[in-house]
Amino acid sequence: MTYPWKDWDRELFAAVAGRRWPGAEPVLPRLSRLANHGRLWCGLAAGMAAVGGLNGRKAALRGMGSLALASLAVNTVGKGAVRRARPLLDAVPVIRQLQRQPVTTSFPSGHAASAAAFAAGVAAQSGAWGAAVAPVAASVAFSRVYTGVHYPSDVVAGAALGVGAALLVRRLLPVQRRPSAGAPAQAPRLAEGRGLHVVANTASGPPPLLTTPARRIAAALPGAAVAECTEDDDLVELLERAAEAAVRDGGALGVCGGDGTVREAAAVALRHRLPLAVFPGGTRNHFAADLGLLSVELTAAAVRTGRASRVDVARSTGVDGAAAPFLNTFSIGAYPDLVRVRERWSRRVGSWPASVLAAVHVLRTCEPVEVVVNGRRRSVWLLFAGNCRYASWGPAPVRRRELADGMLDVRMVDGGPFARTRMLGAALTGALTSSPVYTAVVVPRLRVRVPGEGVHLACDGEVAAAPGEVLLDKAPRGLVVYRA
Repeated sequence: MTYPWKDWDRELFAAVAGRRWPGAEPVLPRLSRLANHGRLWCGLAAGMAAVGGLNGRKAALRGMGSLALASLAVNTVGKGAVRRARPLLDAVPVIRQLQRQPVTTSFPSGHAASAAAFAAGVAAQSGAWGAAVAPVAASVAFSRVYTGVHYPSDVVAGAALGVGAALLVRRLLPVQRRPSAGAPAQAPRLAEGRGLHVVANTASGPPPLLTTPARRIAAALPGAAVAECTEDDDLVELLERAAEAAVRDGGALGVCGGDGTVREAAAVALRHRLPLAVFPGGTRNHFAADLGLLSVELTAAAVRTGRASRVDVARSTGVDGAAAPFLNTFSIGAYPDLVRVRERWSRRVGSWPASVLAAVHVLRTCEPVEVVVNGRRRSVWLLFAGNCRYASWGPAPVRRRELADGMLDVRMVDGGPFARTRMLGAALTGALTSSPVYTAVVVPRLRVRVPGEGVHLACDGEVAAAPGEVLLDKAPRGLVVYRA
């Protein structure tokens, strides 16, 4: 039986071989060799992880995961299913031919599969990085025909297989999109950052790989005033000075650090009625990530264009009437320990298994705390209150649906007789949310009284002694923030 498409395939191969491609001879053969064994994609992934922030690291991991799956499919199934011989090199100029010819079968192209898988995987996480990688991937795929080692249909089939692998990875590990970033707001457009006064907390986050966040901010916004806060400095005092200068200049307050640092900056911005520019500089950067600000450069772009939103600010008010804002979470009990365990395991085993392991660990090691919630006495292992609704299940949710809904997302795990055994069973069976000792409600305000002593609370990761009574409520859309 003859297949008409094979004639078209050979004719197209001959057309590519017979045509002169200006500038391609010194580039494409080298690029094709560089892609051997995935070396090119490993190098690009390492570069993305080093300079691309959290989103760059996620894109690099997704690209390499897609590449690994595509390579596995090509080498275990594809090459053996269709044992097609390599093209004859008679029509291919010698200067284009690879020094070492591949010995495997021709269909499908493993290089094209890897290139397409990496590019599609990266693009699934980040459109900007995907657009940067796509021309390189297309060049590698075309180089396999140009150098004479594959027919065009080999490349097309390999590319289709690579895209399919990336789609499967996306299906198994959905991309986490940022929540609705609140209502659009007016914020000054600060060309080159003029009028922006930034405080960068050097004690936040891991050690910088190449350059400090403060230097990156200064490079992205040369007109901004950037002050570094060391362990010997008073963070709140530096933020107050920066805010006063921003008011004089008619500009904005900026902060670089973790969620605890951002919380302090938000309190200052609220007092001075200033918009806040958040530069990610901590370990997790939950609030910055929810705004889509995954790198210093993204925040700088938002400052230059004036793109901003109004978001909710939650408040914790003690008996003395002093209100402390928080942007992410408030908790009493074992929540900080639960989060620590969950984040340690989530990258190894996934979010759901890590949440189960964390719940088991906390319920095995911690003791309940006596509290009075809205006038009702309860014994709880943990009480969690999130600023706006969270989308994920369990006592330690991580993803928000939006940032301006006017509500508190409250999760509680009760103590009491046999509660530990029942909760452990629910965690191990995956029925945590249906357990009678687990409560989840959405309310606009919550009053919590702590009769005992030695109880601690955590606001946005910062731990402090719990007052005798605290009122949790909201300042709906109270803060203007720059966003991606």
